[in-house]
Amino acid sequence: MKFCNRRLFSAVAFCLVLPSTIAAQQGENVVTVRDSEQLRTALRAAKPGTHIRVAPGEYRGDIYAQNVQGTAGKPIIVAGDANNPPVFKGGNVGLHFAEAAHVELHNLKFTDAAVNGISIDDGGTFETPAHHIVLRNLQISDIGPNGNHDGIKLSGVDDFRIEGCRIERWGIGSGSGIDMVGCHRGVIENNTFLHEKDAKRTGGNAVQTKGGSRDIAIRRNRFENAGQRAINIGGSTGLQFFRPPLNQWPQGEEKYEAKNIRVEGNTFIGGMTPLAFVGVDGAVVRFNTIYSPQRWAMRILQENTEPGFAPSRNGLFFDNIVVFRSEQWIEGGVNIGPKTQPQSFQFARNFWFCEDAPQRSLPLLPSPEIGGAYGTDPLFQNAEAGDLRLKPDSPARKAGAKAWLDEEKIERNIKRQIFN
Repeated sequence: MKFCNRRLFSAVAFCLVLPSTIAAQQGENVVTVRDSEQLRTALRAAKPGTHIRVAPGEYRGDIYAQNVQGTAGKPIIVAGDANNPPVFKGGNVGLHFAEAAHVELHNLKFTDAAVNGISIDDGGTFETPAHHIVLRNLQISDIGPNGNHDGIKLSGVDDFRIEGCRIERWGIGSGSGIDMVGCHRGVIENNTFLHEKDAKRTGGNAVQTKGGSRDIAIRRNRFENAGQRAINIGGSTGLQFFRPPLNQWPQGEEKYEAKNIRVEGNTFIGGMTPLAFVGVDGAVVRFNTIYSPQRWAMRILQENTEPGFAPSRNGLFFDNIVVFRSEQWIEGGVNIGPKTQPQSFQFARNFWFCEDAPQRSLPLLPSPEIGGAYGTDPLFQNAEAGDLRLKPDSPARKAGAKAWLDEEKIERNIKRQIFN
């Protein structure tokens, strides 16, 4: 397969458009709430354009709302004070929306929930997903004990955006910072994910896209010790939880856990592996900066082996910086499981550096790399302090997270020329 022009490819292959946030305008319904019961009442009464202002203070979790639905141009906004956000503490789920549409949450804090910090879902009505959801500037921490407990849980949500959030310490072992099951057309951007450095106390992953998830962009985020797999592109889902239901997929189409996932411009520090391709049919990972993974740069796995599912395949790994240490590097940096198609993965222009043994920088990839660089220090500003910006004389200036920001500006200009 030939490599297409990387700028043109990105510009036309993944044009995800979400409506911009519209703040409460003069004349709209503005409601201020000061306790949990007032918030429940305001949510039940909310109409398109309602702006619910949540006063500073502590709120008990387990707030459930169903069929809260704004409209295009008139979302329902639930917002706190950015300088003194209200705190939702305790309960099983801090805030749970079922069958929501055109809803936005801004400037809220969630902590000490036993199961999930925030849960948004389709209420079990798979044919009518929740949609047009915006989560912005949220703080979520210390969710659940050991096990599958998530900072943000999305099940059957389409056309969503999660941005500017900080998620710390979710369920140890198998929990996720953001867990998506059957979600489509989403952007996860400019968030921070932090977990325990101790491998025995870390979460399963920071971001997981599974259960038929498709067309998700994960970009400009920072992951620090963010789980055994910082981003799980795919996963393992019970067949009854796929969205849409598997019996409604087009006849002859192979099933997948995830498809058309883009991971761009992110920074990864620590963790067992930054990336796992698990039952995925097509993903692009490019312009990321990866520092000090504990075992691998990536894993290629197949956990759902039911008949009719495509093997994990068609991953593109371009223009990334990967810096590692020899004592933490096994299997040449790539773990490949059975029943996958590793030869379908493509690699180009990545910058690999083993900082304690430069002569061991060459990874063991499942297919030949085009234009890779091996054994040269990328010259971070101060990697030990977590500053992975490149020095002005860095030989890796065309790769990594900063290069993606430069590339994105060029691509926006290309999109204007193509689509205008």
